Amino acid sequence: MTTHKNPWQKIASTQVYDNPWVTVRHEEVIKPNGDPGIYGVAHFKNKAIAIVPLDEHNNTWLVGQYRYPLEEYSWEIPMGGGPMNEDSLDSAKRELKEETGIEARSWTELGRIHTSNSVTDEVGYMYMAEQLSFGESEPDDTEILVIKKVSLSQAVEMVMNAEITDSLSIAALLKVARLKGI
Repeated sequence: MTTHKNPWQKIASTQVYDNPWVTVRHEEVIKPNGDPGIYGVAHFKNKAIAIVPLDEHNNTWLVGQYRYPLEEYSWEIPMGGGPMNEDSLDSAKRELKEETGIEARSWTELGRIHTSNSVTDEVGYMYMAEQLSFGESEPDDTEILVIKKVSLSQAVEMVMNAEITDSLSIAALLKVARLKGI
């Protein structure tokens, strides 16, 4: 890959908000054109972890929940936060079990994604989970989840019809569909 020099110059950085999940910084900068400017950066304290569970018939499981920041209901693949110091695959295994009760014997890393790189440094890690077994879910106290089994092709149609709008879900489902020839 070609390396590029950073055209931005940071003059000052001030933390303006902090909680257990996110820090927000206000930064004084010199823009690439040489003019002074400002930038806001949201730093997430966990990695984003997303999983496409897939059975031998190419069925997958979606999770539905109301998303507070959007003020709307969202269908997504199972996902959550993984501590920065924890292996991403270990986080994926935990999140899949917590949200759906599903465990998998086979895991494929699908890659990483920058979720909204104009305002945040958040990185998401995507996995496909296969050879599934089923148990009880253990959602967090902030989650009221509806779990829905659909075919992978139905999930892709939900992406194409904007019924699934979450960026990690879209990227992971389309990658899995491509891998599976769907």
